[in-house]
Amino acid sequence: MSTPAISGGGGLLTGFTKLCKGLAVVLVGGHIVVQLFPPAVTYLALIPARTIPFAWNLLTAGYFEQTVAVSTFALLFIGKLLEPIWGSKEFVKFIIVVNLLTYVCVFITAIALYYATRLELYLYMPISGFHGVLSGFLVGIKQIIPDQELSVFGIAKIKAKWLPSIMILLSVTASFFLADSAAYLPMIIFGTYMSWIYLRYLQRRSETNFRGDPSDEPVISPISSIFHRMFCGRSEISSDGNGYGVGETPLPGSDSIEASRRRERGARALEERLATERLVAAKGADGSHIDASEEV
Repeated sequence: MSTPAISGGGGLLTGFTKLCKGLAVVLVGGHIVVQLFPPAVTYLALIPARTIPFAWNLLTAGYFEQTVAVSTFALLFIGKLLEPIWGSKEFVKFIIVVNLLTYVCVFITAIALYYATRLELYLYMPISGFHGVLSGFLVGIKQIIPDQELSVFGIAKIKAKWLPSIMILLSVTASFFLADSAAYLPMIIFGTYMSWIYLRYLQRRSETNFRGDPSDEPVISPISSIFHRMFCGRSEISSDGNGYGVGETPLPGSDSIEASRRRERGARALEERLATERLVAAKGADGSHIDASEEV
């Protein structure tokens, strides 16, 4: 299996899905609205003291971004890997659910910090950004191709399963040196865990009609084990239709088979997309060579 490279190139700038392009327009549009009408922050960002009655900001806060360029490119590049595998409907559902759960957790944390410290900063600081969903995308990559080695800008090779942990580690480390760490750190941490909970217990598998991921690879064991006991105290996987339900025993080997099939599909989809991008890049190079020859 060839090693994909996360680096610049002609092929990487093509193949973006229509859905991801539309979502990118939403992020850019939200950024423009806030720049042109600064008072809109009051209604769109999460401001804990004003979340009641402005409860909709739990949904809108994630879709207007200060670092819009970074978030937009990350959405386009990661989305063109995940969306074909999950499907457009599931991809949108993942974004909406993870974004909402992330900001609910941020809201609860801000209220708790205010009562613990009595600092009104935690109540009135505007919080926004797509960081939670982007960190959740890394968990999705970990789920699909956990053992795939990724070459990051040609500097180092890391396995995909380490991406969420590395992101959290870098974000926490950076928070010691950046004054505005509260603007991104809570979303990254909660986004990672909320996406893991969604993928592990809630995401519906169209091929099996089951919910959740049968693999037992938590993001961070002590915390994830708490949610595992909450959701799977009596059964490992829930199913609304046919299959095994609460208290029933899964077929021997079914979990490992499903996890193996999912990883094979993810690796195959990644290989096909990389092959397509290389072909597009090669055609572009051939075209430029022909043009040069004709000019001569």
